[in-house]
Amino acid sequence: MTRIISALLLALAASLTFAAEPTPLQVADNAPDRHIVVPGDTLWGISAKFLKEPWRWPEVWRLNSEQIKNPHRIYPGDVIVLERDANGRPILRVAGNGKLSPKVYSEKIEQSIPSIPPNVIEPFISEPQIVDDITVNNGARIVGMQIERVHLGPGDKAFVEGASDRPEQELWQIYRPGKPMLDPETKEVLGYEAFYLGTAEQQQPGEPGVFEIRTFKQEIGRGDRLLPAKRPQLVNYAPHKPSAEMNARVLSVYGGVGNAGRGSVIALNKGSNAGLEVGHVLALYRDRSDTFRNWETDKKETITLPPERYGLIFVFRTFEKVAYALVLNSNGAVNLSDLLRNP
Repeated sequence: MTRIISALLLALAASLTFAAEPTPLQVADNAPDRHIVVPGDTLWGISAKFLKEPWRWPEVWRLNSEQIKNPHRIYPGDVIVLERDANGRPILRVAGNGKLSPKVYSEKIEQSIPSIPPNVIEPFISEPQIVDDITVNNGARIVGMQIERVHLGPGDKAFVEGASDRPEQELWQIYRPGKPMLDPETKEVLGYEAFYLGTAEQQQPGEPGVFEIRTFKQEIGRGDRLLPAKRPQLVNYAPHKPSAEMNARVLSVYGGVGNAGRGSVIALNKGSNAGLEVGHVLALYRDRSDTFRNWETDKKETITLPPERYGLIFVFRTFEKVAYALVLNSNGAVNLSDLLRNP
């Protein structure tokens, strides 16, 4: 018993030491002394010029938890300087404006630099929709179409039931109920991913009401559901690791394909109720095993190997039980059920 208690105390001390002493920040090879910000830069990209682990840029900027939710306002023309503190740790700071030519002076510069490229994830901020049931929350549905239409496109009329309680709502998003999202570990139904089809504008309230299709990504038809359009705000959180230990799995790849790569959007089997938030960075790990024939028993055996880390993801949208993330980099394909842990 004494040995067990001693071992537990040593393990606890080791974990506390590890938590108290994170891996030192490493400056990238051939890191510049300074960088002049230009349109198209991102905080992640700028930090990659200076750090081997660019996701840790809040540390080199010395941001606290509140500043992570509202990171530094950095604009094109600003000069970013790499310095060292009294302990030799790297620091980045804005040293002033480096506008160097009349061309730069003439530009109207108002947009601050985002954390990651917004054009990559912006299409997914409102489109993926996780709902509790396959009827899309029993929302409004298309019950009829204008004459001689099998499918609807921009400018076509649709007749919709279930929208009369929101006569003031003009723009609606159209979805098709998807398959249940099953937790790869527990097989629990975490929700249903409703596939985004397009938008419609209410022309006349009633039962049924008259709607006009405004935009579409896929064919729209009878039985498709409508939800009031409410575009979530693109939050510019600084990338940061979760404060608590996180263990999740790749639940699905958006678009229904089997695997993903850099720039793909994936769903995780954990959400806000597990502590995930916008801006969290997680590392991708692949389960590994090796099957071989035991020469002594002449039988096949399989051994489980330590998981292999191969990439990073950035969480940009959360639901209660599910989250969406962007694959920032990966050394190989991202597969369903791959592990996600603190970086």
